[in-house]
Amino acid sequence: MEKIASAKDESFREYVLTASPLRVLFTVCAPLAMYQAMQQIFKIMDTLMAAHVSASAVSAISSLTQITAMVSALGSGLAVGGCIRISESYGQGDYEMVRKRTSTLYAVTVIVSLAVAIVLIPFATPFLRLLKTPQELIDAGVGYFRVEVLSLVLSFFNTVYIGIERSRGHSKKILNLNLAVVIVKLGLSAIFVYVFQFGVLMISVASLISHGVLTAYALLTMPRDEGAFRFSFSAVGFEKKTVNPILRLSYPVAAEKILFASGKVIVNAMSGLYGALTVGALGISNNIGGFTTNLHAGTMDGASSLISQTRGAGKYKRTLQFFWRLMAIDVAIGAIGWIAINATLPWMAELFAHSKEQYDPVFADMIIQIHRYEMMGYVTLGINSAVNALLLGYGYAKLAMVLNVARVFVFRVPVLWALQQFTNMGAEATGVTMMVSNVATGIASLVVLPPVLTRIRKLMKEHGE
Repeated sequence: MEKIASAKDESFREYVLTASPLRVLFTVCAPLAMYQAMQQIFKIMDTLMAAHVSASAVSAISSLTQITAMVSALGSGLAVGGCIRISESYGQGDYEMVRKRTSTLYAVTVIVSLAVAIVLIPFATPFLRLLKTPQELIDAGVGYFRVEVLSLVLSFFNTVYIGIERSRGHSKKILNLNLAVVIVKLGLSAIFVYVFQFGVLMISVASLISHGVLTAYALLTMPRDEGAFRFSFSAVGFEKKTVNPILRLSYPVAAEKILFASGKVIVNAMSGLYGALTVGALGISNNIGGFTTNLHAGTMDGASSLISQTRGAGKYKRTLQFFWRLMAIDVAIGAIGWIAINATLPWMAELFAHSKEQYDPVFADMIIQIHRYEMMGYVTLGINSAVNALLLGYGYAKLAMVLNVARVFVFRVPVLWALQQFTNMGAEATGVTMMVSNVATGIASLVVLPPVLTRIRKLMKEHGE
């Protein structure tokens, strides 16, 4: 009879459950934070290369990036929900269920990816119009968007593959794979833009090729992997005990990410009141902030899996040890990020305001003006990230969804609307809006935390901890 669990998988499970919590967090989360930082480099370099083309190209990519983020939320939701359930089974030592959930998650992802491609590629223009995208940005970027949808098909699969590798502790492998993808992406983009002087369409082609490299690697290695995380057609099953726990956690995560991204699309559309360049400046401000918030995303991804795995093993006290250490780390990341970005913001704004045509000082000043406000939320977003990791690790995906949807639809869209209606602020209003929503979200996270901690401590008492 085949031994389902590999020695390496059993060893990592033991390490998570017994080693120093801080050491485990650094081992798992540091490479994932670096992975997310590299993902941000992806976005930044795309924007810089678009800026070399023209300022209008920056606005087109900034606007369309939020729309593709809304679509990619389906894949992200599946990855987060599915991998947390896989981690839970892993912590329980139920390796047969680990294999079933792993194989089924891959199968569901392929189905969703193909459905997205079939719907969005032929109907890209009406879809963008439905989302109130300015016609000038549609004209500049519809081809870019179509290729980005193809990239998303591959990215859905890659996100799930990376998530499953994260669940088994292969953080360094994830970092190395992403480094290879970044090298391919940036190398091709630089050749297309700076050597051949192509437009924004070829930037998205470079993304498609780089995602394809990772997909090819995953498809070659998945069936030959050892242990419970190996893909097997025979293990794919759509029975309730396998699929329902994944979907119950995945759909709130996917819904939250879709609503969050759609809220950003709405904010972009509202920001268009101040001109197309404001949309680009806001997008660049978000990208600059991503240097800090993507580190938070990496630690949240790693910690939520660790908390889920530890909870599955019935070690509730240890989940709180992970959480409080994560909170300290995320707050420190926010504080250090504020210091670093505050010192370099004028230089970065000037960098983004250069194109092959000219330097636009008005655009640079707009970026600085917006981000001076946005960066005030770095620390509070760190608090929100840590609380989200705890909520997802315990399966409270709906509560996490409420928090993050409120961030956009309670603390952001209404605030921007009020500033537009009752003040004479210009583009600066978008920065003030970002500050209010990011700070208020951190405060809201602290409000919902005590009842969650009470439930966890009750579980600790019930299990004699």
